[in-house]
Amino acid sequence: KGRIDVVVETDNFIYLFEFKLSGTKEEALQQIKDKHYYQKYLHRGKEIMLIGAAFDQKHGNIDEWVSETFDQTMSNEEETE
Repeated sequence: KGRIDVVVETDNFIYLFEFKLSGTKEEALQQIKDKHYYQKYLHRGKEIMLIGAAFDQKHGNIDEWVSETFDQTMSNEEETE
């Protein structure tokens, strides 16, 4: 199932980061969703932010990133299936 690359938790938010060295920011974000990395954080009463990032291998830094707020209703639908 794998693990999320980085988790940052504050008083009100949980940020889940997935990084891709040879993939896209969209692939990184989709991996968070597909592998349900958010699952263990759902009952903490905090807003969950999903962040997918792609590295620029030539320059060694983050080239692009995309984020979205996790939709709790998406998780509820998955549990009923």
